[in-house]
Amino acid sequence: QVQLVESGGGLVQAGGSLRLSCAASGRTFSRAAMGWFRQAPGKEREFVATISWSGGSTDYANSVKGRFTISRDNAKNTVYLQMNSLKPEDTAVYSCASSRHPIASMAERYDYWGQGTQVTVSS
Repeated sequence: QVQLVESGGGLVQAGGSLRLSCAASGRTFSRAAMGWFRQAPGKEREFVATISWSGGSTDYANSVKGRFTISRDNAKNTVYLQMNSLKPEDTAVYSCASSRHPIASMAERYDYWGQGTQVTVSS
């Protein structure tokens, strides 16, 4: 069993920044790929970013490339999502997830999910 708890969401103006954190407990964190997904009202959940267990490989959705950075600290069992140059279309509930795959961009490859944290970007 894995527990994931996100934090760091909030209200920010367009062009601003936020850093999301996801604290994990349970399964050996350092052996799990981690991902961030988001879901806006009335829309399907979409992939945002993923990072391999070692942190050596990352992948991003085209919509966030160059603006968002995923990272992890295996000593702290925490994964981060640094979000810069935020846009109103980034508004969504952001959730982290844990996967037994080396790295994954598809939600179906993730086993455990956090409850999510709201990010609202005002124009």
